[in-house]
Amino acid sequence: MIRNQGTSGEVLVRAEGLTRIFCSGGDKVVVFEDLNFQIHAGEFVALVGESGAGKSTLLQLLAALDTPSSGEVYFVGEKISRFSEVERAHYRRAKLGFVWQMHYLLPEFSALENVMMPGLVAGMNPGAAKGKALELLVEVGLSAAANRRPGELSGGERQRVALARALINQPALLLADEPTGNLDYRSAERISGLLKKLHQEYRLTSVLATHNMEIAQRADRMFHLASGKLTETAIPRAQ
Repeated sequence: MIRNQGTSGEVLVRAEGLTRIFCSGGDKVVVFEDLNFQIHAGEFVALVGESGAGKSTLLQLLAALDTPSSGEVYFVGEKISRFSEVERAHYRRAKLGFVWQMHYLLPEFSALENVMMPGLVAGMNPGAAKGKALELLVEVGLSAAANRRPGELSGGERQRVALARALINQPALLLADEPTGNLDYRSAERISGLLKKLHQEYRLTSVLATHNMEIAQRADRMFHLASGKLTETAIPRAQ
């Protein structure tokens, strides 16, 4: 049984000796090795680094979507590697919210139906799922677009729907992988502001992977991933 989310200040996620190596044509490609870090419940953490540094790979390991070459990820003290396939699926469905660079909304469904979908999959009552989805669309400023399909929405609007969808099951941990990477400056600012606002309102623990330092400045702590190593760095604050 996977434990509930940690209380404020408790270590929610911990990595020890985390290493990911891919084999390509007989060669070994070291994405990163021997990463050690902790993320406490309630923190907003920015993960920065250039494209190709391994930020997405690290988030996939935290989400149990990939398996480390060595080392371990712990969620509230439990080894993710020991989760059965059923427990992994439950962990991703009930404990995690994920926002990708691409929105991955289902084009044949409305914004409301897209937000409802993870709740229905998790066994939520349809009426409750609809009510929660409408509440979240209000939170992201899209209540008037509830019945519009993704093709009728702008890029920023689609990403706001994706953010609402990520929160339908009230996750303990929100992972955001370059969620503003495909957006113009104004839309990116709106999404990053929403991430911070919802992080506080829903008492989330959030990890935001980005190469945009302006967005990273909204975080409580910042990790820099480069040349296969992870270091914690001070966040430059506006004067």
